[in-house]
Amino acid sequence: MDHYLSGLTENIKKRAILIKLIITDVDGVLTDGGIIYDNNGCEYKRFNVKDGLIVNLLKKNGIKVGAITGRDSKVVSDRCNELKFDFHFHGIKNKGGKLLEILEEHGIEPSEVAYLGDDLIDLPILTRVGLSACPSDALPYIQNHVHFVSSLKGGEGVFREVADLILESKGLLSNIIENLVHKGHE
Repeated sequence: MDHYLSGLTENIKKRAILIKLIITDVDGVLTDGGIIYDNNGCEYKRFNVKDGLIVNLLKKNGIKVGAITGRDSKVVSDRCNELKFDFHFHGIKNKGGKLLEILEEHGIEPSEVAYLGDDLIDLPILTRVGLSACPSDALPYIQNHVHFVSSLKGGEGVFREVADLILESKGLLSNIIENLVHKGHE
């Protein structure tokens, strides 16, 4: 298959094939990091629909999906519920500690986890998991500590790119695409 993932390194593919769980930060990854408040104090965020579309396909292929975010936001909680994330934790300041709890609860090794983050609070996880990734607009000192820097900025489909990378590395993406193409001709 010739597509935007054709240039993946063997190291990234070897890491991605082991992934059983994808955990993502929210602000700066699923969103562009901006927060809009109206005069009534209501919070608004913009999410990329392409990120959401892939969650169901990941789960159908045995890959769990979760979020750990440093902010406590109803908007984010609602989005995670809408996408049927397996878990989502909000207002977490010690993300490394939360990761250890999740690993124990789900019986998963760090090498079987992919984590997407973009800032200092994410480093304790980014430096501990099997596949770490960040958006292209993450600061250089974050990019220096991850395995994969997305070609996309936060809020532009970073989660989707990493999910596709994992599905492709596992040999699943082509079948997903073919099944959807043939389904349209039934």
